[in-house]
Amino acid sequence: MSRLPGRALRGTVLTDEHLDALARAVRRLHRAVPAELVARLPNRRWDVRQSAEAIRDRAAGAAAVGGGAPEVLRALAAGLRWLDRAQAGLCADGPAAAPVLGQADGNLANFLWDGTGVRLVDFEDSGRSDHPYELAEVVEHVSSWVDTDLDAAAFLSRFDLSPAEDRRLLECRRLLALLWLVFLAGDPGTALRNPPDTPARQARRLLALLDCAEPPG
Repeated sequence: MSRLPGRALRGTVLTDEHLDALARAVRRLHRAVPAELVARLPNRRWDVRQSAEAIRDRAAGAAAVGGGAPEVLRALAAGLRWLDRAQAGLCADGPAAAPVLGQADGNLANFLWDGTGVRLVDFEDSGRSDHPYELAEVVEHVSSWVDTDLDAAAFLSRFDLSPAEDRRLLECRRLLALLWLVFLAGDPGTALRNPPDTPARQARRLLALLDCAEPPG
């Protein structure tokens, strides 16, 4: 990052100009490699299957560590019920999951604003992904709301998605919100790195997505 001009978007006030540039950068990445070449790449780290497996493996621990918050337990239970129904569809191929090169890290610290555009860094986990999953990665990453106010609806409105992609985007957002809840609730160090109510806020975000409402900030 020290070799590129610009300031990380994380921790800043995001304007329409920032969101325009962020959307352009994401589109540029997803169009950079032809689909037939991307299809030959190994999957990105934390793809749909790996994320679903991690949720199931860590859910019990997250409930034990974060069990003091009723919202966390309720959201975990609702999320696991949803995952039982949705996992097969999420893992299926189809036009809505056409392959693109995925950065595989939606942390806003990896998007550098240089005054006119956004540059991307951190590709160590990159690989084959799909457009809706990568968009979900950005808007559901904890960095988008814990210390930055990313307007998810405004950002996503900058992409022309098909109805099938819109449906997949919602399902991917639910998956990643559940994954983040498992991470945040299951890590005793969460309170040392984030505000103490972070797992409860993430639980509310997930419950809102499961109800098809825009998550709270």
